Amino acid sequence: MSIRYRPMRSKDVAGAVALVASHPVAGPRYGDSIHQLASAWLRLLSQRAFWPIVFEELRADRAQMLGAAASVFVNDDFLRELKTPPFFWIGSELTHRIARGKSPLLSDREVAAANTFGGLNLVLWHMSIDPEEAKRDDVRMQVSGAFIECHRGYLLKEMIALQATFPEEAQWIADSGSLLLNPEDGNYETFLTQETENIISVPHVFGLTRELAFMRMSWTTSLFLYEPPKVTFSPSEQRLLVAALRGATDEELSDELAISLSAVKKAWCSVYDRAVAHLPDSILNHDGREETRNGDRGRQKKQRLLAYLREHPEELRPFSRKTQKECQVQQSN
Repeated sequence: MSIRYRPMRSKDVAGAVALVASHPVAGPRYGDSIHQLASAWLRLLSQRAFWPIVFEELRADRAQMLGAAASVFVNDDFLRELKTPPFFWIGSELTHRIARGKSPLLSDREVAAANTFGGLNLVLWHMSIDPEEAKRDDVRMQVSGAFIECHRGYLLKEMIALQATFPEEAQWIADSGSLLLNPEDGNYETFLTQETENIISVPHVFGLTRELAFMRMSWTTSLFLYEPPKVTFSPSEQRLLVAALRGATDEELSDELAISLSAVKKAWCSVYDRAVAHLPDSILNHDGREETRNGDRGRQKKQRLLAYLREHPEELRPFSRKTQKECQVQQSN
């Protein structure tokens, strides 16, 4: 058996919502809004401010959904409300607002602009895995790895962590570097000496700012590391590359991206042309004679590019050349 994660698709939503509803702690926090959750997630699936994934356990030739998670990029107003007492359950509040047509999520253009200059507010909306399953080492490792892989490479200015559903989860959040927001003064602080059961029984806020992340230096600090992309692939090229980094073959890319196999091959040509035009020769340089003898020139070229992208996830994130130029003009004046 093994655990893997992948993007949530429309056909996964009903099953993911069922996992939320059946969760002994997370489910009741939604109240009546649980009936609106599926339509809210379906409405958001194509938006770049919404990061939904599912975890699967592979058993023989079958994949069984083990859990679901979602995070969002929200506007500054919602972040201020979220951090102002009285606190609220984030999942329920987001669901209600989206159902009313008052979504606090950034538009695709706003995500690209904020990720170019100013920074993004990341809010972890939800994570639903049975508490006993979540205590398994292989599950915890996959969840942590997926969280880092999904969110590295963004220009983050603040992150709001999960609202814990059981004491061990709260401790894991603390171990990751997140802090507890004090409702009295609005400052983040450690909570090792406090009663965890009391903290998680009511709405609470765990989080971390960019400044605090570099002061504390935990593994979460890696999420705040950022440098501007050199290539700026198109959104469709980024989707292809993200799937390829998960190990998808061209045939699987065709299925996941809903395009023909010939379109996948054409997309790879465009990706290579753009990479060659913007990356230093040393990154993609190769011994063409050796690859020709081995008959694997295309495979080696793909491996080199994917190896670079694993170390530079910013190349796979939204970026606005227009915003970059506007900022450069302002700085020069």
